[in-house]
Amino acid sequence: MSLHAQLSPEALARLHAQRRNSSISSLVIAFLSITLMGLVLGFILIPALFKDTPTIVTYAASLTEETDLNEKKINTSADRRPSSPSSSMAKVIAANTTSTVAIPVPDVDTPVPSVNFGDGDDFGTGWGSGGDGGGGGGGFGNIPTTMKKRCSKQDRLTRLKDTGGTPECEEAVVKALQWLKSTQSQDGAWGGSAMTGLGLLAYLGHCETPLSEEFGPSCLLAITNLVNLGMKNNGKLSTDAGARHWPYEHGIATYALAEATTFCKQLNINVPNLQEVTQKAGQLIIDNQHQSGGWDYSYDESGPRGGDLSITAWQMQALKACKHTGLDFRNLSKCVSRGTEYVEKLASGSGGFGYTNANSSAGGDYFTLTGAGMLSLQMWDKGSRAAVRNGAKYIDKNTKFDYNTGFSDLYGHYYEAQAMMNRGGEQWKRYNTLFREQLLKNQNPDGSWKAPGGGQKMRAVAPQFVGDAHFRTCLCTLMLEVYYRFLPGTGGSVQ
Repeated sequence: MSLHAQLSPEALARLHAQRRNSSISSLVIAFLSITLMGLVLGFILIPALFKDTPTIVTYAASLTEETDLNEKKINTSADRRPSSPSSSMAKVIAANTTSTVAIPVPDVDTPVPSVNFGDGDDFGTGWGSGGDGGGGGGGFGNIPTTMKKRCSKQDRLTRLKDTGGTPECEEAVVKALQWLKSTQSQDGAWGGSAMTGLGLLAYLGHCETPLSEEFGPSCLLAITNLVNLGMKNNGKLSTDAGARHWPYEHGIATYALAEATTFCKQLNINVPNLQEVTQKAGQLIIDNQHQSGGWDYSYDESGPRGGDLSITAWQMQALKACKHTGLDFRNLSKCVSRGTEYVEKLASGSGGFGYTNANSSAGGDYFTLTGAGMLSLQMWDKGSRAAVRNGAKYIDKNTKFDYNTGFSDLYGHYYEAQAMMNRGGEQWKRYNTLFREQLLKNQNPDGSWKAPGGGQKMRAVAPQFVGDAHFRTCLCTLMLEVYYRFLPGTGGSVQ
């Protein structure tokens, strides 16, 4: 007798219903199990499939504030390790590290550089309004517009075109920086502190910082070399502070470190002791001003000589760069006021600026420091003064530049290029035509510049210094960087 025969129709129906429910339940459980496994795998695999790399925002190439920013992706395929710091760099970095085992590289925070770079007043509050062509519109630190145009190749080429430069000028600068990199000592120096300062200024003038791919390590070496020197000498930036000419070294090196401080602060680069040394170095300049308002050899404060414009101009440049750092400097305003008064007193009736007084040309029949006097006033918002206007007229009428003759004063033209660029207008156009091709034609294939003068006696202050290849190469480089380091005046009428 079969089991089915013993079940009533009602019981058999219930059995079939239970079987159907059991099968359905099994299918549902199986489907849910598969779905759950799929979700688990999805949470694991989907992020990997759609993972994006972080983004670095770089400065835009537009001339205006409101512009889309370029984006560069970080390459995550390789784990790049920082190179070990040199012994010179390690001395500085070690001063701020708590580790007893290893010396870290500087704390460099790179994700998003600030587009609010600097305090917006550059060398003076925009270097004057420029209404009469007497002042420029800005320069180092005047961000976002100027800095963005200084810190990308596309923007530099735009500025070159707009201000009278050529692509060849950019090529010449890059070649020069490569030469500087190849000739730098292992401790970061190029000779003494003045030459190291000039090399660092040439890097910064092209917006090369410790973050730069090609020149970053070299730039950082130069900074740490000067910081080492300042830490060793309590703020004195001279390799020979016993020599009477050491204010030149200190002024140039302070100028360079102050610019480096502003860059590093805005880009979140922590170089130990950089700000401390910069503050001490700048304060030393303020505290050792001659009672005349200028600065003299050995930082003599009361001697009968009273200083000279050549030494003073470097101190005035250094103090302006110090002002940009935002560090605290006692009596800075008073010091600068006395300095500009001193410079104005050196203006001669001809329009030129004298060396130790209004009648000492220091260049025979030509006032070779006229550009230095103009720049010292322009950078402190006095570009519209009569002394500057008359100085520009004097240069426009009398300056000469022929690289292979006695009319090849690179030191004087370092200042004239900046002063006339900030003057703007037709005076700048004529001056630019005068100096640009002379520099481009006389650069060596390796990026340095050959000795000027062609063996003739040079019409210059201390012409013997241009025998130093580093010195003349830095001066020529800084002259060719003038197109994007500064903004010209409005180009108004020449008076």
